[in-house]
Amino acid sequence: MKGGIVAVLAVFAIVSLIVQQGQAVTCGQVDAALVPCISYLTGHGDSPSPACCAGVKAVKGMAQTTADKRASCACVKAAANRYADLKDDAAQSLPTKCNVQMDIPVSRSVDCDKIN
Repeated sequence: MKGGIVAVLAVFAIVSLIVQQGQAVTCGQVDAALVPCISYLTGHGDSPSPACCAGVKAVKGMAQTTADKRASCACVKAAANRYADLKDDAAQSLPTKCNVQMDIPVSRSVDCDKIN
């Protein structure tokens, strides 16, 4: 339990250092936030870790404008396509499992230009 709390705090610290007010979202930021989710997304676990959910919340926080939502979407899509063993059902359920209402679909085939 203590290790989980430390991991969540570490994710928040990394994301807060990376995200600066008024700057565009980068794939490096999105990737860093979602790295703890890879195990769950590739089928190694029934639920996402607290660090993973903290990362999902961080991505939501980064993507406030339409441009940032589209950029985050493109990053998530590119990351999903890098993992051949990514489980689509796990990816699509990730925001719900983390209790986060996302404006960005987690999908390999989403058209990010249609996100408002």
